[in-house]
Amino acid sequence: MKTFKSHINEIFTSELPADPIIENNRRQVEEACFSFVTPQQTKKPELIHVSPEMLKQLGITEAESQSEEFLKVFTGNQVLQGTKPYAMCYGGHQFGNWAGQLGDGRAINLTEIEYKKQHWALQLKGAGPTPYSRTADGLAVLRSSVREYLCSEAMFHLGVPTTRALSLAVTGDQVLRDVMYNGNPEYEKGAVVCRVAPSFLRFGSFEIFAAREDVKTLRTLTDYTIKHFYPELGPPSKNTHLAFFKAVSERTLKLIIDWQRVGFVHGVMNTDNLSILGLTIDYGPYGWLEGFDFGWTPNTTDRQHKRYRYGNQPNIGLWNLYQLANALFPLIEDVESLQAVLDDYKTNFESQSLQMMRSKLGLFEADESDLQLIQDLEDALHSAEIDMTLFFRNLSKFEKGKPSNGLQLINEAFYNSAAITSELEAVWKRWFKRYAERLQKESESDVERALKMNRVNPKYVLRNYMAQLAIDDAEQGDYALVDELFNLLKNPYDEQPEYQKWFAKRPEWARNKVGCSMLSCSS
Repeated sequence: MKTFKSHINEIFTSELPADPIIENNRRQVEEACFSFVTPQQTKKPELIHVSPEMLKQLGITEAESQSEEFLKVFTGNQVLQGTKPYAMCYGGHQFGNWAGQLGDGRAINLTEIEYKKQHWALQLKGAGPTPYSRTADGLAVLRSSVREYLCSEAMFHLGVPTTRALSLAVTGDQVLRDVMYNGNPEYEKGAVVCRVAPSFLRFGSFEIFAAREDVKTLRTLTDYTIKHFYPELGPPSKNTHLAFFKAVSERTLKLIIDWQRVGFVHGVMNTDNLSILGLTIDYGPYGWLEGFDFGWTPNTTDRQHKRYRYGNQPNIGLWNLYQLANALFPLIEDVESLQAVLDDYKTNFESQSLQMMRSKLGLFEADESDLQLIQDLEDALHSAEIDMTLFFRNLSKFEKGKPSNGLQLINEAFYNSAAITSELEAVWKRWFKRYAERLQKESESDVERALKMNRVNPKYVLRNYMAQLAIDDAEQGDYALVDELFNLLKNPYDEQPEYQKWFAKRPEWARNKVGCSMLSCSS
């Protein structure tokens, strides 16, 4: 990988303070943004899948990706000459409570590169313990690694800001995991994902220094982040730091609006899992809405309080921004200006959410009746178990001159057709009549509207049961379904008739199956 090596540009470790202790033992790391650490050797590494698109993004040829060096480097068995792998230090609020130091407990950054004017950090997830691993082993299993690999690439092609994935490999090691935290641990296949992003900095990266009253390191990290990732904001100053917070707030809002649009539920929106660049990061117990339900969460750990439920994600984004505002306050020292940014988030969410829902319904000219139409639709969607993806995709076939056909168009989205009582049928008929009347105010033809709707309403998403089927096969050494889903999800808005079988509701067998409906943070 001679060419790839020539692109190495390690700005994080060269510009930020390092942990002076080089031993890899669990500890509190003070006044440092990272600790140097070497990945753990694995027993018998084997590549399962490599993303051709990310190879091109990183300047790695296909031939190089098939080399022994590539295998060793991206499974943690060889350190590239001239690089020093490291784990990042950060803290975070977990489920609303300050958790103190967290850090990269099972992630090790290999290096950073600059290629075609793009900066990339490359990180192995599951490559062994670090000073931040606490009581854990720093490893990952095939189950969670398949989910991260497929989902991060799927999200990119959905148009949702996200970290990316380069490669997926099994390690040949057995890893002990208690999937549901119920006292029944079992050995699973170990795996490593190489994930890629401009930076893996998160809200908690700033919180840790504010919590320790280490303003010096906080300032250094903030100025570094602005210099490299928000350079348009200008040189360091209180105004620049405030503008930085505003920019992060705007990116966070855009991200969550996109999540809501495609029905994605992150599952564990702790402040250490929110990217400072507004990317989807840390794919754990995520899921896509199947039955449309604002109260749904895929995370069994959150089943009781449902803090991170689908309908609460925008509020949690705001809550997390409050924590970031508190962390940056020592640099800004202006409560009113910080509060104004947070207030803007609330206002902008209302307007952007409305606009997003209009686009899903094919409404491109604002009308004062739209909000009520949308609210009534959401009430109707909650009245029975209705598949979100199928509903909105099939809605694009609606003809404004034939409102009586509406219910027939969405019939296959109902999980239980028997649930369509005469009362519910009447509700839907009234709504479709109003929808048809509203569409008369639009200038687009039915065909034009359908094309636009299908650009924002995906036909294919990575439903949990689909990922689980790929995991089941992969655990038997068959990776064909991983490849099939990887290719399917590169074009989620296209019809792809050869993959029509994946445009379907969650099968009944998956309703209560572990990995399909029940997921933990180890997922």
